[in-house]
Amino acid sequence: MSNQTRVRKAVFPVAGLGTRFLPATKASPKEMLPVVDKPLIQYAVEEAYEAGIRDMIFVTGRSKRAIEDHFDTAYELENELENAGKHEMLELVRSISPEDMNCLFVRQPRSLGLGHAVLCAEPLVGNEAFAVLLADDLMRGPAGGPGVMAQMTAAFQKQGRSLLAVQEVPLEHTKRYGIVKGEAAGGPLMRIDEIVEKPAPEKAPSRMGVAGRYVLTPAIFDEIRNQPKGVGGEIQLTDAIERLMGSEAVYAYQYQGKRYDCGSKEGFLQATVELALQHPDVGADFREYLKSMSI
Repeated sequence: MSNQTRVRKAVFPVAGLGTRFLPATKASPKEMLPVVDKPLIQYAVEEAYEAGIRDMIFVTGRSKRAIEDHFDTAYELENELENAGKHEMLELVRSISPEDMNCLFVRQPRSLGLGHAVLCAEPLVGNEAFAVLLADDLMRGPAGGPGVMAQMTAAFQKQGRSLLAVQEVPLEHTKRYGIVKGEAAGGPLMRIDEIVEKPAPEKAPSRMGVAGRYVLTPAIFDEIRNQPKGVGGEIQLTDAIERLMGSEAVYAYQYQGKRYDCGSKEGFLQATVELALQHPDVGADFREYLKSMSI
């Protein structure tokens, strides 16, 4: 594997306010909302780690200190668990941030869109390919198979071009997604010819919607930096990707697995129920509880 096609760094844009989950997010980051027994951001970091990524770059904002604390060493807690002989729980706490994983933090001073958040990470990414994971999208690979980011980094190692995770969405939902159109390029890959941000169903070029996972070449930074600002001064990643397509090929990757839209209350509840049913400690009892309910 060449250094040019190895993905070593992941960017997590976590500066958003999470207004759809108020009042729960008034004083706590939405990325720290727990799905069963882990916060949303931990699922995304574990997905990146499984893909071989070791440098985790968090683009944060005000009131996001809890994310930094979550991935930091909690000496008092670890000492208390060790003294109490709770070794399994101690290992669980330590596994949140493995010794070979680096956590780096940079502030997004103003909320100016996803493209701007990615640009804030440029000094830490440097001149190499990198992943972007949106914690709102909780992504699970197929049972017993690789996670979504592991699938994408494996594909990137073969062809070395920017990748966008996509899934087929209902026509009436196209206005919620960036929608891509392109030509089949073998297996799960499609070379993108067109990308449209949140089109109305009658104007959507296809039903292939972009999910919250990307592998991008460093050329994206210049495209973000040089593109015109949108409404409210926002800089959108979709616009930069469309500009990038003018100089290099960009591919859609139809991943295997399932996505939960945890940016919505319905998707968050679906993830909680389904992951609870899969949980080794509570799954069986929770299933019986659901059976006992007269819904």
